[in-house]
Amino acid sequence: MKHKIGWVFFLLSWMGVCSTHAADRINQDHILTGQVIDSATHQPLAGATIFIPDLHTGTISDSTGHYVVNHLPEGRFLVEVRFIGYTTSSKEVYIQGKTTILNFSLSPSLIEQSEVVITGQSRATALRNTPIPVIAINRQYLQENLGTNIISSLARIPGVSAVSTGPNVAKPFIRGLGYNRILTLYDGQRQEDQQWGDEHGVAVDEYNIERVEVVKGPASLTYGSDAMAGVINLIPTQPAPEGHTIGSLLNEYQTNNNLIGNSLMFSGNHKGLGWVVRGSHKMAKDYRNKVDGRVYATNFQETDFSGSLNKTLPWGSTRLDLTYFDDLQGIPDGSRDSATRRFTKQITEADTFRPIVPESELNSYRLPTLHQHIQHARIYWANSLNIGQSELQLNLGFEQNIRREYSHPEYPAIPGLYLILNTFTYGVKYNFSATSGWQTTLGLNGMYQHDNVTKGTEFIIPSYGELDGGIFVMTQKSWNNWHLMAGIRLDHRNFHQDALYTSPNPTTGFDQATSQPPSPGQTPEFYEANHVYSGLSGSLGASYQITPRLTLKANLARGYRAPNIVEISANGVHPGTNIYQIGNPDFKPEFSLEEDLGLSYTSAHVSFYLNVFNNDIQHYIYNARVLTVNGQDSVIVPGNQTFKYRQGHARLYGGEMHLDVHPHPLDWLHLETDLSTVYGLNLDAAQQKSGGDSAKYLPFIPPLHGLTEIRANIRWKKWPLNNTYLAVQAEYYATQNHVMLAYNTETPTPGYTLFNLHAGTELVNRQGHPYLELTLFADNLFNRLYQNHLSRLKYMEPYPDDPRPYHGIYGMGRNIGIRAIIPFTL
Repeated sequence: MKHKIGWVFFLLSWMGVCSTHAADRINQDHILTGQVIDSATHQPLAGATIFIPDLHTGTISDSTGHYVVNHLPEGRFLVEVRFIGYTTSSKEVYIQGKTTILNFSLSPSLIEQSEVVITGQSRATALRNTPIPVIAINRQYLQENLGTNIISSLARIPGVSAVSTGPNVAKPFIRGLGYNRILTLYDGQRQEDQQWGDEHGVAVDEYNIERVEVVKGPASLTYGSDAMAGVINLIPTQPAPEGHTIGSLLNEYQTNNNLIGNSLMFSGNHKGLGWVVRGSHKMAKDYRNKVDGRVYATNFQETDFSGSLNKTLPWGSTRLDLTYFDDLQGIPDGSRDSATRRFTKQITEADTFRPIVPESELNSYRLPTLHQHIQHARIYWANSLNIGQSELQLNLGFEQNIRREYSHPEYPAIPGLYLILNTFTYGVKYNFSATSGWQTTLGLNGMYQHDNVTKGTEFIIPSYGELDGGIFVMTQKSWNNWHLMAGIRLDHRNFHQDALYTSPNPTTGFDQATSQPPSPGQTPEFYEANHVYSGLSGSLGASYQITPRLTLKANLARGYRAPNIVEISANGVHPGTNIYQIGNPDFKPEFSLEEDLGLSYTSAHVSFYLNVFNNDIQHYIYNARVLTVNGQDSVIVPGNQTFKYRQGHARLYGGEMHLDVHPHPLDWLHLETDLSTVYGLNLDAAQQKSGGDSAKYLPFIPPLHGLTEIRANIRWKKWPLNNTYLAVQAEYYATQNHVMLAYNTETPTPGYTLFNLHAGTELVNRQGHPYLELTLFADNLFNRLYQNHLSRLKYMEPYPDDPRPYHGIYGMGRNIGIRAIIPFTL
């Protein structure tokens, strides 16, 4: 630990010395200017967006197509230009001297493209060049595919799915893997919010997300442990174009759970200082479907605040981000009256009788007595120092996640589970100047984390601390039609868990924690323990442009993940899950080896890609029920199923396909089809021997998923409307019979198809600037009854032997929503 801290301080000192020399050498701001024109007509394009991702700054072109970006540092950057109806263009430029000129010529195209990505790369990179399987989701997609939360919206993307606990709790899965195998980022920073929990969602304000980048497959090279299956980078609203101060007011309503959402944003960018502030609030009642009615304890109330400052300086740039997330969320348990099958609720600690939940409570925004309260605060400081054509990046962050799950009906102010997770993150990267075309990066990043569990009355895990660090080197080169990327990384984690004893509280009788035995010889709930994990990961990939429109990509990556706290230490009831969880302290780290092969084609009217993958995982950790010798559920605590983590050998393979067509000459018509599938095999010989075919498959593997959309883009000649569209979607989920039947872990799930209707438009003034953006949607238009295979509510059934149909809890019925955004200029 001392050596790692020493390296950080050494690099900090180096940055200070280099910044002094840079300031002496560069005493003026730099300007990037140019013109954006139509490649066919050579006419200027007014209103094109010019953006420099690495600096988080940009502008828009004027009526003559000219643009000017002031207050820039000297250095090498990738510049992206976007304009609706044209291909996105990106060029690398070395900014030096007083003024640098860079012109762009855009080609008309009906295909939406996102050309530049930053996730999993050493610096901003053109999407067509990176061999890593990555997809970029822009604001338009997010606006046209609204969901009940940001992760549910992303679950429509090929290869991405979500384990859900109602409409506001969704955990992302990529290619059949989730939890601590996926690293969620907020603007490039780790999102640490107890992601090991089934019902622990992502603590992010969805209204503040402007763009999402998804890396499919191991990203351990750049981010270390927890990125073994991929990365989801949620990129927030960027500062206004230079010289502008803008704002927007968002209002949303959804009919199924009566969701009301509001968000107010202000942003400006003047003299190199960009800033964004936002406040948001959402609240919803219990959601409903035609069998369950309103599903008790799925309501929520969420309040969010965020702010960011970005300053470009002669020597580089600096950015400060602050966010605060506050969520009150019901905890469904599925308990019902045996005669009427109406939902019931716990009202006493003894829990000998549960009354039926009255209709007035089901139809209320008020949270039930038993609920969870999640607070997540973050501060993040990112710096970039340009040293000639090299760059030094230093990132420091702190975030705190407080989770309280209230499970005592007679003592509503006392939380059962009370977790306080503090995380300090650090990262240092040095991007060397290109040598013979090779762009090389040397980096060090990691975190220190401490979780305090002692303030509650229920203890599924002990308090713990861990110090995590990794050093990596990666390089890339483009020549002719080839682009090569390679890298290697070494990770190390020191883990310590505290001993935890319990004694009854003299007033309430609930357990309370202590670090010392209350009485001589008492056995602790958790023993003190230390673990050390380390691993080597890497990646080697290449992309080849067969033609300007056709690209072939291949990548081989080794991933690494250290076991999380629950997998090695859990021993207790996890409130909100109806599960008594048991871990195993002898687990080894997981290692994966994944091969990816992709083919993409893009023209003015057609976009297509096909990706296939094979992922072999050693020491794969999974959860399975514990049964008695008679084959019945093992019950340690009444009312809770007992699960225990196991470790073995696994293989996942599958692929994704995307086809987007604008048939000529019907340029207004848009046909899009997505398809994804993944198979998960449990190759653990011991499990195969004891469970046979019932243990053949891995749990929580999504079924084959497809989405087809037919959309009409409507152009109005006389009406003051822009970007009008009407879309019909058919979303298909196949029957999932490849399930882990062993230990009654899972059951097959029937397939289903949902039909959705989406529409939107912009009302514009005489200058063509929008003053109102409207989005309408109707999901599950025909009110289809279904259960998603990855929904935890499917298994909340208190009477599994009930001969009546419709066991468990079903998904959301018809949901009609409207979102209105009022943009304004100050």
